[in-house]
Amino acid sequence: MDLTCQGLSTMSSSQSAALLNTPLLSLHARLGARLVPFAGYQMPVSYPAGILAEHHACRTGAALFDVSHMGQVLLAGSDAAAALETLVSADIAGLALNQQRYSFFTTPRGGILDDIMVTRRDEGLVLVVNAANKEADLAHLNAAIGQRCEIRPLADQALLALQGPAAASVMQSLAPELLRLSFMSGAAASIAGIPCYATRSGYTGEDGFEISVPADRAEELAQRLLDAPGVAPAGLGARDTLRLEAGLCLHGNDIGLETTPIEAGLGWAIPKVRRPGGERAGGYPGSDVVASQLANPPPRKRVGLVAEGRMPVRAGTALMVDGAQVGVITSGTLSPTLGHPIALAYVQREAAAVGGHVDAIVRSSSVPMRVVAPPFVAHRYVRNP
Repeated sequence: MDLTCQGLSTMSSSQSAALLNTPLLSLHARLGARLVPFAGYQMPVSYPAGILAEHHACRTGAALFDVSHMGQVLLAGSDAAAALETLVSADIAGLALNQQRYSFFTTPRGGILDDIMVTRRDEGLVLVVNAANKEADLAHLNAAIGQRCEIRPLADQALLALQGPAAASVMQSLAPELLRLSFMSGAAASIAGIPCYATRSGYTGEDGFEISVPADRAEELAQRLLDAPGVAPAGLGARDTLRLEAGLCLHGNDIGLETTPIEAGLGWAIPKVRRPGGERAGGYPGSDVVASQLANPPPRKRVGLVAEGRMPVRAGTALMVDGAQVGVITSGTLSPTLGHPIALAYVQREAAAVGGHVDAIVRSSSVPMRVVAPPFVAHRYVRNP
């Protein structure tokens, strides 16, 4: 199956020599993974069963992803929360212990430098940032708030994601205390006797856990999880089709320096306390732009699109209405769950009404697409365990 992640290809030996590895490289090799260059790492794009099987394993059972290429960064010190609020729009000061929030670093023009997850733990705030951006994010943090708090990359930690409806039953046998967690909360736990920190979150729309584990024990934990009934290894290909079905943005495709949170439909991640009139309104880069767009919606908007048939539409595809271009697709695939094409796109606001239609131009042919509100496949997060 084609990938929606652009530019993934099998590596040459010279490429692999120049890339970084996660602590699970030897496990990937034993499992027969096809490795590709991604964000400076050699990463598994798929295993012998294939992307479709891995995708369906996550929707019907459980899938284990190696996401150790992501950056984990600790911000410590009494001023860490206030300092971080100068860079993001989230309510960090109000974040309770062991709670997690989604946010983004913004530019002075309101663009999105990176989207991140923030968890308050006993030792401080732990950020998970995108792999391709982690060095730039670390430099950004040090330059902007390095004098206000300790900033420490957690390079000795790996990150695993166990996702799917069977994830809870797997944890029932290995760390039953984690079943008390609700979506976007976390806890320290011993999983199969290995000290970890897990959050009930993920990038697939399914219930699941993201597990920070000491790098030197990551392979041991991954093998224990894979030994559980119904758990399959899954790579970047399935991770991408799953997140797209869940309507989740990919930085560099659906959000980036040229998109604001409001254009991207991420206004829900800006709480009342950080909005105009709130107790700690603004104060982050581009907050004036965001405030203006909250009051006066911008001329373009991110939407979901679906089509009949089987021809997938890809990132970069132009969207037309009555012969005039009204937008462009940023991510697209043939949905393994639904069996028809789906896409995320930015379109002019007048073409963004749910139920409206646009034409995607694929190899000089028009593919009619209907505007929908993501997600394409309903989320199954556990909010009340």
